[in-house]
Amino acid sequence: MKEYETERLHLKALDSAYARRVLNYYQRNQQFLEKWEPARPESFYNLEYHVQKMYSESMGIENGSMLRLWVMKKEEPEKVIGLVGFNNIIRGAFQSCHLGYSLDAEEINKGYMTEAIAKGIEVIFDEYRLHRIEANIMPRNTASMKVVEKLGFYNEGLAYQYLKINGKWEDHIHMVLLNDQV
Repeated sequence: MKEYETERLHLKALDSAYARRVLNYYQRNQQFLEKWEPARPESFYNLEYHVQKMYSESMGIENGSMLRLWVMKKEEPEKVIGLVGFNNIIRGAFQSCHLGYSLDAEEINKGYMTEAIAKGIEVIFDEYRLHRIEANIMPRNTASMKVVEKLGFYNEGLAYQYLKINGKWEDHIHMVLLNDQV
């Protein structure tokens, strides 16, 4: 199981044995996250759903198509407070992935997400040797935009009606970070 540390955080690739902790994270943050994420089916808030989802994630991590790191504070290692996911890892001439992330509503504006993503970028660039990370962010999500700008991402343009978020097609700003060492 992949595991990393930062000054204040543990970042771990979790398997289905941790499904209850992940479900608890989503249950605690259901209202907070719904304006930023796709509409969730009722089954999303059941333990069985997350057991299966985390099993699939483990297979994706194993085959190199993704890396999902769940975030815990060092002083509360049993409580999931967020996630940093690198999805759609494409090799060959592209050497790229998409970044997605979320954080517990009670933990925002403390620098945790910036710290976690910075470590994730280090892993994706140094261990996975990818050239490009893409993050697509709704223009109204100014907090998320500040995080990626702090980490050096640049704006490649606006993608109109890019993702269906909470039942509505939303424009997204296409932010990119390049690894010049690859």
